[in-house]
Amino acid sequence: MAKELTSRAEDYAQWYNDLVIKSNLADYSAIRGCMVIKPYGYALWENMRNTLDVMFKETGHVNAYFPLFVPKSLFEAEEKNAEGFAKECAVVTHYRLKTDPDRPGKLMVDPDAKLEEELVVRPTSEAIIWNTYKNWIQSYRDLPLLINQWANVVRWEMRTRLFLRTAEFLWQEGHTAHATQEEALAETRKMLDVYADFAENWMAVPVIKGVKTANERFAGAVDTYCIEALMQDGKALQAGTSHFLGQNFAKAFDVKFSDKENKLTYVWATSWGVSTRLIGALVMAHSDDDGLVLPPRIAPLQVVIVPIYKGDEQKALIAEKAMAIVQQLKKKGISVKFDDNENARPGWKFAQYEMQGVPVRLGLGVRDIENNVVEVARRDTKTKETVTLEGIDVFVENLLNAIQTNIYQKALAYRDAHITPVNNWDELMEVLDNKGGFVAAHWDGSSETEDKIKELSKATIRCIPLDNQPEKGACILTGKPSAQRVLFARAY
Repeated sequence: MAKELTSRAEDYAQWYNDLVIKSNLADYSAIRGCMVIKPYGYALWENMRNTLDVMFKETGHVNAYFPLFVPKSLFEAEEKNAEGFAKECAVVTHYRLKTDPDRPGKLMVDPDAKLEEELVVRPTSEAIIWNTYKNWIQSYRDLPLLINQWANVVRWEMRTRLFLRTAEFLWQEGHTAHATQEEALAETRKMLDVYADFAENWMAVPVIKGVKTANERFAGAVDTYCIEALMQDGKALQAGTSHFLGQNFAKAFDVKFSDKENKLTYVWATSWGVSTRLIGALVMAHSDDDGLVLPPRIAPLQVVIVPIYKGDEQKALIAEKAMAIVQQLKKKGISVKFDDNENARPGWKFAQYEMQGVPVRLGLGVRDIENNVVEVARRDTKTKETVTLEGIDVFVENLLNAIQTNIYQKALAYRDAHITPVNNWDELMEVLDNKGGFVAAHWDGSSETEDKIKELSKATIRCIPLDNQPEKGACILTGKPSAQRVLFARAY
């Protein structure tokens, strides 16, 4: 296996692309801007998806599925939402091909098969879902309606990067309806907390919970809440969003209900989602110049056992002991593989599993068995130790927990060291150009100033942190009064 990666210091973007390809997470496809998620990458997504799915269901949500296509008239119903996504929409105009009479063996769009109404390939599903909810909600007894769907969406991006920004991607989108504004706001914050919990306790990625400015909020939302993460190159990445939609979509699609006083009123709404972009966040937050570093709680494979032997007799002896270890670990709920593939040497296997970020590797030879020991290598610190086979299952279980904690603490230390308060424009640019990370600065609250700062610095307001403390100051650009600092960063 070719292990060499471009180093992060040399070219961070190329390092990322190299790593995604060489670790077998994904590959480029024949369609520009789209990707193929390979089995190893999909196994990682499945672990993330399955964990989140349990978390959603524990908070009362159920899964459903809605169509991929949205009639253009429905898409236009909520004007801000339609305008916000219009430039990214793929549109279906015809439903049939036919043989091209001028080019034998080639096909052409059949001009007689034009759709009566054009269909938008969903960039997000609010329109089709709220048109459906109109038929499902009549009374307060029908509320709250707490539905999630796992799906794909299409946003026709011009500049793409594997996992981070692709024309088609996988995600989940929750869409809920409530009787009161207070319930909807509570739902919005609850799901933000779920995302933060998942990011920190499963992905080992520390995040900042905050609310977006008017310029940055979801099209059609009253407020957008977000979790913001920091990558190793000092750029921010939005890792999840939860939107309070108010009554905007209810009014656009005439979704009303009879309340307990038999008064007809519009419902209150939320939507929230995360996508396969989280895999990109995982790669960039933890990995190194030798490959992936994956948190054990969501790694596709937590432990691999590599046999080291000469001849069939030694192989059989090691295999027997290795399979006993496999059974011990599986009883602990640990995912483990005994790699007895004869077509690759141990050194090649070591390099492969290092590249793929398997948290723990056990090297087992005949002499190890004689001494009742095994060599344990951990991916996060690249350290090795010889450990007795007695109680190996408990040792590995504790080690995986230690690795999970260590990965998180390392990312947290980096993040905290890269939150920098500044008090003027020159300081802002100095930090952005030379240190990166989040910059805590005063802003006068106007969209015009926000746009100008973005134009001049290439940095955006990532969020107004939910735990912000009031602090009087002066805007870094205009000098106008400001009541609190906000977080700026250059971002993906």
